[in-house]
Amino acid sequence: QVHLVESGGGTVQAGGSLTVSCGLSGATYNSICMGWFRRAPGKEREGVAALYTGGNGNTTYYADSVKGRFTISQGSPKITLNLQMNNLKPEDTAVYSCAADQFRDDDYCAGTWYRAQTGFWGQGTQVTVTP
Repeated sequence: QVHLVESGGGTVQAGGSLTVSCGLSGATYNSICMGWFRRAPGKEREGVAALYTGGNGNTTYYADSVKGRFTISQGSPKITLNLQMNNLKPEDTAVYSCAADQFRDDDYCAGTWYRAQTGFWGQGTQVTVTP
C-alpha cells in the first residue's frame, strides 16, 4: 500500500512562487509514475506534471498550461516528490494532489495516466493565487 501526504500549499499573489511537496511511503521506486494533479473549483481534476522512474532514470512530463513555469522533481531521499511553481496565475488556484502508480511503463506515464488517473492518492493541499 502506497501512502502519500502533501504539504506546502498556501496563498500567494500572481507572479509569485510556491513549492508543494509529497511524502511517499510503501512504494517501489522503479517503474513508477509519480505526479501532481489539480482540481479547480467547478472543474474536473487534471494532470499537471508527472515523473517516471524507470531503468533509464527519470523522465518528466508537463501539461501545456504549466510548461516553463512548474518543475517536478524527486527529493532526497526518493520518498519526496516536489512541485516548484513559479510565475503563478489565478487560474492555477486549485487543490493539488500527489499520486503514484507502480509497475507502469514510460508511455503510460507520459499520457494515459493523466486521463486514467489510476493508482494511489494523497488528500490534497490548497493552492490559492490572488490577482
